[in-house]
Amino acid sequence: MTLFGDPPPGREEIGEGAVVLHGFARDVAAELVQEIARITAAAPLRRMVTPGGRSMSVAMTNCGRLGWVSDARGYRYDAADPLSGVAWPVMPEVFLRVADRAAREAGFAGLAPDACLVNRYDPGARMGLHQDRDELDLGAPIVSVSLGLPAVFLWGGESRKDAVRRLRLESGDVVVWGGASRLVFHGVAPLKEAEHELTGRCRYNLTFRKAR
Repeated sequence: MTLFGDPPPGREEIGEGAVVLHGFARDVAAELVQEIARITAAAPLRRMVTPGGRSMSVAMTNCGRLGWVSDARGYRYDAADPLSGVAWPVMPEVFLRVADRAAREAGFAGLAPDACLVNRYDPGARMGLHQDRDELDLGAPIVSVSLGLPAVFLWGGESRKDAVRRLRLESGDVVVWGGASRLVFHGVAPLKEAEHELTGRCRYNLTFRKAR
């Protein structure tokens, strides 16, 4: 079900416990982008640095009780923005509703995310294949919402060497993965240059997680 009770335009099973809900958040996409503006005004986007000293091509920030960060100290969750020492902005109610409804639609009831990573992809930005494994609670699914420019989502397997599927994601699409697919390698191909009426020359991605 979508936020307003209608069936999602398309459901694509991509693995055991993994599904793309095409158009699931389309009706509230503008509201989500408005909330992103409020979040980034309080906790500005930045290109975080890996423990090895490489600057990521994707700009990031967080909202919720915890935020995912990366720097010379490693990958981790922190209750405060390490640059300002201030707690991350509160997760908006509409964010929580989208995450809960999408998780339920995918078969994972009761998701209570304590972290939402906000990513901004500008043309050329990418996310290499990786696993989301910094969370203590691996029993909860990941919920990922796409907003703005279309992207190619890379969906692999349990090993970095497994074959990778290329899945086109449009604004409002939601990917949910958990259970047997919780530690599947995934990423995003370099974003192509384009313009979107909602976000301009960029794509936003909201990734909801139960970290603790």
